[in-house]
Amino acid sequence: MESLLGALMGEFLGTPVYFWVAFVAIVIGLLVFDLGILHKDEHEIGAKESLTLYGFYVAIALAFGAWVWWQRGSEAGLEFYTGYLIEQSLAMDNMFVIATIFGFLKIPRLYQHRVLFWGILGVIAFRAILIGLGAALVYQFSWILFGFGAFLVFTGIRMFRHQDDVPDIEHNPVYSFLTRRFRVTKQLHGRNFTVKAPDPKTGKLVTWLTPLAVALIMVETVDLIFAVDSVPAVFAVTQDTFIVYTSNIFAILGLRALYFALAAAMNRFRYLQTSLAIILVLVGFKIFLVPMGIKIDTLLSLLVTLAILGGGVLFSLWKTRDEPDIGAETVPKSGQLEP
Repeated sequence: MESLLGALMGEFLGTPVYFWVAFVAIVIGLLVFDLGILHKDEHEIGAKESLTLYGFYVAIALAFGAWVWWQRGSEAGLEFYTGYLIEQSLAMDNMFVIATIFGFLKIPRLYQHRVLFWGILGVIAFRAILIGLGAALVYQFSWILFGFGAFLVFTGIRMFRHQDDVPDIEHNPVYSFLTRRFRVTKQLHGRNFTVKAPDPKTGKLVTWLTPLAVALIMVETVDLIFAVDSVPAVFAVTQDTFIVYTSNIFAILGLRALYFALAAAMNRFRYLQTSLAIILVLVGFKIFLVPMGIKIDTLLSLLVTLAILGGGVLFSLWKTRDEPDIGAETVPKSGQLEP
């Protein structure tokens, strides 16, 4: 017992082990609750259920942040909340691309939660690798923060200039690679990611990917690409690996729950990308100051981020107040899978 307590009180990446154990236990509990209880029977998730589930995940994140605040002080708590808000802000753009992927592949709402749920497991693993790598680089080469800052400013400017672009899924390299290199069925096979079917040339039973599997792989790839922006952004707030990682995971869990409410009215958030671009540029400039020993107050960062994000949402809803809600369904293009 004493050895166990000693191990829990030890440190991993600068944080007591029992913090990591508590976080892992909460995430596992949430995933089991989500799949084993809430979605034990597969069903279409409506906007009301999506918003309710999102509120639940936000409450869990706020409670976890309060615990961090209580155990490690106000600065750590504010850093968690700021990192959480920044990640939620930047990952919203990710949700729009995911909705476009589902629309292009004609994935029914009934099966979209299945893709998003299993995609979370990839997020947990890939974010751990990226954040661990980023933390190691910052620890060894503090000047790399200048590179992070420049990249975020560049990305923000690029996002502002291309905010009206629609993702071209048909010519996406990942989609092209999968359809060229793997056997992919033209039809969905229920909730299955793979199916056994005869090879057209040999007649032998072989494994095929279904459009559901293609969607999962593309969603994972999109998240990995967007993480290249969002992870350095949180390093502008703190270099504490525990804060960066936990705020990222809680934010993604919440947004995946919010997805179904967002997807039903993508057109209503037309101007949100402008807010996200501004946040990226400001965070990029903020991260430039870190190696110089200049630290902007964390509470100020939190309030500014909240104001910019909230302003973008409210302005979008006001400008599109007379428009009907339109989801992310896209018109089929040549070469698109036909379920």
